[in-house]
Amino acid sequence: MPTIILFQPQIPQNTGNIVRSCHVTGTKLILVEPLGFSINDRWLKRAGLDYWEGVDLEVIGNLEERLLATSSNFYFFSSHATKRFTDINYQSDDLLIFGSETSGLPANFLAQWPERFVTIPMKPGARCLNLATSAGIAIYELQRQLGYIFEG
Repeated sequence: MPTIILFQPQIPQNTGNIVRSCHVTGTKLILVEPLGFSINDRWLKRAGLDYWEGVDLEVIGNLEERLLATSSNFYFFSSHATKRFTDINYQSDDLLIFGSETSGLPANFLAQWPERFVTIPMKPGARCLNLATSAGIAIYELQRQLGYIFEG
């Protein structure tokens, strides 16, 4: 099953919207602590509506440990990368990683895995896309490549 990983997300509405996308695509969701909100936050629950039920959700404390232990491919989505996200040949168990809305991804990830950084193209001078929008674009590109065979 594909997985979306949110590194230290800060805005509950974004995470709630991503929960909805995960629900309708059978995608697992991993949240990396610390979170900028409580899992019980009413805005988080409102944005996710009743989609929370049925989403494979995990909260972890250390993303680097998880990545070093996985046999799955993983990709970091960053506005600072140069390789396009559409240049990847996705697999059904890939991990798609997104940084915090306020601070992005730690520099040590780029130093350790530069070949795994991809970007969603934007017009010159644009800062970044909304987190929930970016996650939706990414998971649907993965699903498009796999023929929209949804799990879960």
